[in-house]
Amino acid sequence: MTIRQARSPQSAAPRAAQSSPVDVGAVWRVARDVMPAGHLDAAGCNVPSDRVLDAVVGQLRLERARGGYAAVPDLADARAALAALVDAAPADVAFLESGTAAMAALLGGWRLARGSRVGHARTEYGGTVMLLRRLAARNGWRLVDLPVDGDGRLGPEAVHSGLDLVVVSHIGSHSGVVQPAQEIGALCRAAAVPLVLDVCQSLGHVDVRGTGATAYVGTSRKWLAGPRGVGFLVVPGPTPAMDAAMDAAMDAATPTLGGHRWPEATPSSGHGRAAQDVIPLPGAARYETSEGAIAARAGLGVAVLEHHALGPHAVHAHLAGLGRLARGLLDGAGGWRVAEPSDEPSALVTLRPPSGDTPERAAARAAEASLLVSVVPYARAPLHLRGPVLRVSPPPGTPEETFHRLARVLAAS
Repeated sequence: MTIRQARSPQSAAPRAAQSSPVDVGAVWRVARDVMPAGHLDAAGCNVPSDRVLDAVVGQLRLERARGGYAAVPDLADARAALAALVDAAPADVAFLESGTAAMAALLGGWRLARGSRVGHARTEYGGTVMLLRRLAARNGWRLVDLPVDGDGRLGPEAVHSGLDLVVVSHIGSHSGVVQPAQEIGALCRAAAVPLVLDVCQSLGHVDVRGTGATAYVGTSRKWLAGPRGVGFLVVPGPTPAMDAAMDAAMDAATPTLGGHRWPEATPSSGHGRAAQDVIPLPGAARYETSEGAIAARAGLGVAVLEHHALGPHAVHAHLAGLGRLARGLLDGAGGWRVAEPSDEPSALVTLRPPSGDTPERAAARAAEASLLVSVVPYARAPLHLRGPVLRVSPPPGTPEETFHRLARVLAAS
């Protein structure tokens, strides 16, 4: 599969210069005329590039000039670019409104028998836990708690053949711990257990390839630095991880005319024809919503192509370095303690407050110092968090001085 590279600031450099390692942080900053001062919330909502903004606005202008349905963009490159990040094919990609909507569309239509055992860890995202509990009560599923260690990391051995489905967040919203997705994926395949991997906090952040999951659920606005209002679902075609029987069991929670078809009428079907089951189209098309923020989807496509142009491995290494730097400079400041191991290969850093301070007060002090951090409430991971934590998630190019400023803010309680 060939991906057309996005035009980016380094694309005009001399050929000899392009053979040198890319300065990810410098290229990131050059691509953005506006960068909020002290932005440390990439895990919440990252900063789109100028070209992403131009793509969104340009699509909206085109819709106004031609009419929305006459101006539908070609998203082939966007599908190919997203698919390449998880070793899938362009036809395996469906666009929806958010990661939450994608997870609901996927799990809500999955035809698991009553009594089926669905495994998830207590570190799972609160919205997904709510969805699983609702579906378990409605469909008679049994939810199985998959054990984690003291850091909140799943042991791959927790996956076994007694499960019928496993749902894992690669990186949680409330913790920068990276789950061993490749090992979990290998064990799931060996046990013929489908795996749903939530990559909302990992795609564009750490390597997701080689996981071999049955489905991937993601979003635009975090580490891929696309616009808000668009998520996606990647369901790789029939593989050892998804045979024909599993494919038949997977469908969208709500069928759409764009992703399904009515069976052909027969002379004997008469008025009973409408009562027959509709047939989902092959691939991920069954999940895609035809109505949505189409301009945001176009912007996401540009963002993912920019990610490829920078080089995913270079971006991952750069972000891991920022995470190590942040943990080293922030741990112990004012009594705040970093929750993740210092060498965790992610840039999502969470801190627990000392006695006498709170994440809310620290975030307010940070805002006064023009630093944007976020407070992760208990509801994000209600089975794992004991209380709110402060989350720091630097985008590429964050200068070291920004972490020193935040350390001073934390110490000034």
